[in-house]
Amino acid sequence: MTQPRPATATAITTLATTTTATTATDTTAITAAATGPRSLDDRLRSALASGALPALAGAAPVDRRDRFLTLLQIHDLHTAPLEVVGDAARHQGHPVVAELKLRLESDWLAELDLAWATAGRLDEATTPERAVIAMRSVAARDRLPAAYRWLADTADWEQLVQFLALEGGPDGGFDDLVAVCQLGLVGSAKLELAQNYWDEMGNGDPDAVHTVLHDQLVRAVGMPHIPREQLPVEALERAALGGLLATNRWLQPEMLGALGLLELQAGPRCRLVLKALDRLGAPAGAYPFYVEHAEVDPRHGKDWVEKAIAPTVADHPDWGPRIIKGAWWRSTVNLAFFERLRQDLLPGVEEPAA
Repeated sequence: MTQPRPATATAITTLATTTTATTATDTTAITAAATGPRSLDDRLRSALASGALPALAGAAPVDRRDRFLTLLQIHDLHTAPLEVVGDAARHQGHPVVAELKLRLESDWLAELDLAWATAGRLDEATTPERAVIAMRSVAARDRLPAAYRWLADTADWEQLVQFLALEGGPDGGFDDLVAVCQLGLVGSAKLELAQNYWDEMGNGDPDAVHTVLHDQLVRAVGMPHIPREQLPVEALERAALGGLLATNRWLQPEMLGALGLLELQAGPRCRLVLKALDRLGAPAGAYPFYVEHAEVDPRHGKDWVEKAIAPTVADHPDWGPRIIKGAWWRSTVNLAFFERLRQDLLPGVEEPAA
């Protein structure tokens, strides 16, 4: 087995660190603060620290990036570890914060629903059988993006590490999202999400908890932490979708679909990551996280659809199209993220047909 070796600067490193770049619609909060209107993200951070939130009443983001950085900061007030968010968490229900959250999310939901309008007859999934078929159809839409095939067959070591840092693994915060999603569910669906959560917890083995395995991966490959401000806007939107679903109780059906899609797609993608690790001679500590997901997630995906979604739709037929809508939303933001990677990393390589 060959040892991992450093590589020259790559396109993906450039994507992560110079995403401030060239267009007026894709500037970072730092650039906006220096050359134009002060970003809403920065203004909110200052207001949360000082308590001067009324000054933000009616404020608007300077661009799409600023919208998602602001929403991620608001979602942190609800879902981030308390030692991270600190005393600012007391403001999560402040009227100005609540109005800002509602306004920014409403604009975003309108965009997501425009994407859903292209889904065709998937909105007819009002029976368990139709919902299962529709979920599998959406999962096939972007199951193996070109970026993963490039990773398995072509990427060098530095590109692999930077890709994994950007992609974030199949379950960044997934355990907490499952915990939120099970609220109020009953019967088979409740049990399936509980089993899924227990698997995330390593079935009681502290060393096998999935977040612990990911920390081990980070140390083994020297994975960098990429600050939000340096992420592509598509990555910000992808990250914010979990917060959108977790902090809006009324979106529980959409959340059930979005998380189910993640489970359906993680297994095949993780197998390609393992192929890349083998090809590049990765250290032993890099493997357990992706081995676990490659082996377990195909079962998770099957059980999530058959034991959580199908019974839920049987009890609530009107939830069926909404569950599929949530999966479609997740697929849509995934496609945008991987298309951004493809354009920057793989010019001339087309995505596989859905």
